[in-house]
Amino acid sequence: MKVILFGATGMIGRGVLRECLADERVAAVLAVGRAPTGVTHPKLREVRHAALDDLSPVEDELRGHDACFFCLGVSSAGMREPGYRRVTYDFALAAGRTLARLSPGSTFVYVSGMGTDAGGRAMWARVKGETENALLALPLEAYMFRPGYIQPVHGVTSRTALYRLAYMATRPLYPILRRLFAAQVTTTERIGQAMIAVAERGAPKRILGPADINAL
Repeated sequence: MKVILFGATGMIGRGVLRECLADERVAAVLAVGRAPTGVTHPKLREVRHAALDDLSPVEDELRGHDACFFCLGVSSAGMREPGYRRVTYDFALAAGRTLARLSPGSTFVYVSGMGTDAGGRAMWARVKGETENALLALPLEAYMFRPGYIQPVHGVTSRTALYRLAYMATRPLYPILRRLFAAQVTTTERIGQAMIAVAERGAPKRILGPADINAL
């Protein structure tokens, strides 16, 4: 399969990119983003594009793909709703609508989060919920991944210094967390592998939590 990947420079996206490049089922990966991934691989091609809410200038590059893994996102901490909505909703819907038009019926996997709720009181949960609903309404095989705690593995790290410190502190505790809270924790490796599995054969439901991701 041929995959488009948004957010390949982030923690989740880097983990997904690693799994795509390692998996023989993935023939090619097109990474779309504002910054280079810094990765060189025969299966990887990159398109640099700054205005991710308008993909019309790079539409020709997006044709002919089987799946899109949308891992781009930001923390809502310190952000006002308009800025958070632009990155969270506008960027994802620009990708979804473009792929729905170019490759209707293709697979679209969106990384959301536990607690997402379009009717929720928290701004981030409401915006993510609205994004999920809009993507699910498109003529795509759309799946929403709602991971809980994500342990980065295989050298993948967060770009946020505070998060890096937190992950370093909790890494030795991950085996315990996995045993005690199996339904709330996963890894970057498992997320990437689950996305490939969904693109290959689908999933029994469209909204998938950590336990569903791990099972896939």
